[in-house]
Amino acid sequence: MRSIREKLEFSFEDFDFLLGASKNSKNLIEKWEDGENCLSNSKLELLKRLPTEIPFKKKGSSKFQFIDLFAGIGGIRLPFQELGGKCVFTSEWDKFAQKTYAVNFGEVPSGDITKISADDIPPHDILLAGFPCQAFSNAGLKKGFQDTRGTLFFEIQRILAHHRPKAFLLENVKQFKGHDKGRTLKTILSVLTGSDEQHIPSDISLSDETREALETKLNYSVSYKVLSSKDFGVPQKRERIYIIGFDKNQIAVSNEDIDNIFDKIIAKNYGKTSLSKALFTNNEVDEKYTISNKLWDGHQRRRAEHSIKGNGFGYQLFNHRSEYCSTISARYYKDGSEILIDQRDLGINPRKLTPREAARIQGFPDDYYLGFTSDVQAYKQFGNSVSVPVIRAIAKEMVKYLT
Repeated sequence: MRSIREKLEFSFEDFDFLLGASKNSKNLIEKWEDGENCLSNSKLELLKRLPTEIPFKKKGSSKFQFIDLFAGIGGIRLPFQELGGKCVFTSEWDKFAQKTYAVNFGEVPSGDITKISADDIPPHDILLAGFPCQAFSNAGLKKGFQDTRGTLFFEIQRILAHHRPKAFLLENVKQFKGHDKGRTLKTILSVLTGSDEQHIPSDISLSDETREALETKLNYSVSYKVLSSKDFGVPQKRERIYIIGFDKNQIAVSNEDIDNIFDKIIAKNYGKTSLSKALFTNNEVDEKYTISNKLWDGHQRRRAEHSIKGNGFGYQLFNHRSEYCSTISARYYKDGSEILIDQRDLGINPRKLTPREAARIQGFPDDYYLGFTSDVQAYKQFGNSVSVPVIRAIAKEMVKYLT
């Protein structure tokens, strides 16, 4: 086991976290490596599921440094690292996402950002954050700042105020733009630009450090745009709002310049989408992904009931001739109804996407390692993640101003 850990360059603490969901058992790992304890069958199985090497471990010099907040499984990190950036700090609270991140990037993210002081975060040039969307999405209750997840934006402000990075990129659901009749977005833009007209609700729950940071005026040129992944060669209709900003004190970029960045991004040709690029042929896919008769009957019954009521709710069926599919969500593992793949060519029920196909419709490369967590966790992680090619298009334009 020592040879495996050393080859992957994990510390005792990180290796124990991967094998035992704990970061406080250094002595246990040492005993295993010294042969004093036998590994349980479950931990032996986890050892077998580790990659032979870390596919996206950053080595060598870097052109700029960035931090990756609410990192999920690193979808925003990938393009910025490709462009020569070095990630100097990562935060993600979900332990399963932390493990997927670790086996792909070689580091276990720090946990809950609300419990991490800005002093403990290294200086950086760019802040990246796909901050939690449930407080603003149609799938959630849309409570906004009254939802504790909705206040996490102010943790971003806290870190921006302390470190003053040259730039930032934020991502959220498209509903964020119109949430609370646009007042939520207006509040956040006023914070980022340092407007004198900040209207921050007084009844939201924030730490003393976070509330104190709000007294520090930021000074960023900011712009935003709702972009759909299908316009970037991704075979999925996934609309998200992207907010970018540059510190006026360090980089001379006006709001008009940033609007032009989005114009340049949109004007490029990213190629036609085709779901077939992401799918295996049906006869290549394990039969476990074919939905049961009971589930298929239920899907068809509910769709018929909705049709009688005059609405369009129900399962979504796609095939290899489809241009793109609908948006994959974190709940995909439950019944797969939002994206079912037609298997009439085999004369059997439709099937769910495989985890690799889910990764592909988000634009993750095939060498992104999926073998360490369960299918259920993989669906949650890709449903919560970003469309990598969209981030790549934005990153290419942003980095020009930094380098």
